[in-house]
Amino acid sequence: MASFEQGPIRPPSEAGSLLLRFTRNCPWNKCAFCPVYKRRRFSRRSLEEILEDIDAVSRMLSEMRSFARSLTGGEDLDPGVMQRILKSGDWSEQYKQLAFWVLQGEGTVFIQDANSLILKTEVLEQALTALRSKIPLVRRVTMYARSSTVVRKSEEELTRLRRAGLDRLHIGMESGSDRVLRLMNKGMSSEQHIQAGQKAVQSGFSLSEYIMPGLGGRELSREHALETARVLDAINPDFIRLRTLQIMPGTELDAMRKRGGFTPLDDDEIVSEIRLLIQSLRETTAELASDHVMNLLQEVQGRLPRDKEAMLGVIEEYLGRPREERLLYRLGRRAGSLVSPSQLDEPGTRQQLERARKSLEAQEGKDLEAIITDMGRSHL
Repeated sequence: MASFEQGPIRPPSEAGSLLLRFTRNCPWNKCAFCPVYKRRRFSRRSLEEILEDIDAVSRMLSEMRSFARSLTGGEDLDPGVMQRILKSGDWSEQYKQLAFWVLQGEGTVFIQDANSLILKTEVLEQALTALRSKIPLVRRVTMYARSSTVVRKSEEELTRLRRAGLDRLHIGMESGSDRVLRLMNKGMSSEQHIQAGQKAVQSGFSLSEYIMPGLGGRELSREHALETARVLDAINPDFIRLRTLQIMPGTELDAMRKRGGFTPLDDDEIVSEIRLLIQSLRETTAELASDHVMNLLQEVQGRLPRDKEAMLGVIEEYLGRPREERLLYRLGRRAGSLVSPSQLDEPGTRQQLERARKSLEAQEGKDLEAIITDMGRSHL
């Protein structure tokens, strides 16, 4: 079975991507906040395994073309043919996922797991070349990477991978503060992040840097924001993606919190930290994206510096609301019913949220702050 249908949840920015695996899990599973890869064994997939998956996808597409020919006399994978496959009970779930990918028409491929760039350049080059040649519908290939791995690759190696068809790198910086990086056991420094980011950009990759608001806790919140802005300005990536911290039970960070070594920020404090981060960005022209369900204010997004004041305006409008309104919005946001604080001004919305609040507090026996925290964890 091809590995593209066996992966975790697609990143929001890559919805509709064809998913492939070049590695399994994460070679660095020691980060204090990460519940995803803990105690999961990392392994490199062989080139033969990768090529088998690519061949499998290619064969499936050929079967779809044969089906199209039986219907229309041509081999075009047009929307009508794909809809027939999606609605039919004669095609397996794997074929339907592939049909959905074709129907999206974007041709994006996402190489999963945390750091497939760790594979030898020769292996990656051959895999990427095969992917592009055997699946001509592919238009963009994205891969997760770690800064420490990018730094170890030579510029010549990165250029080869770019020419072989790797278009975009996603790097989980999380913070530009060395103290925060050490606290979270990230295994790299702010200088490594800068070197890796600049190297990736200079090699022609589209670069996304992931930032984790709240990762410094109350103790290092200001440093986290200021130092992260400094590193981002030095790199100037194409995208800055916000991923708000959620502390999962059983992680090292959860144990640290219980010992009193880490004080989590509440939602409003995280919004204030994001405000400081945006205010401190001075050189980057990146697109800032708040494309994750755990981000409280998804409207805080846009191109820097063009949309900087508009993003700060969204934050100020939210923080300027009375505390009770902010609590109700957070409840509606975590429940998935609100995406903007302005919805609180719609007729009936506030009353519905008030009724939901009273019902939840009665059922759970907790105050609203604790209920909202629990709801946030349920999204992960």
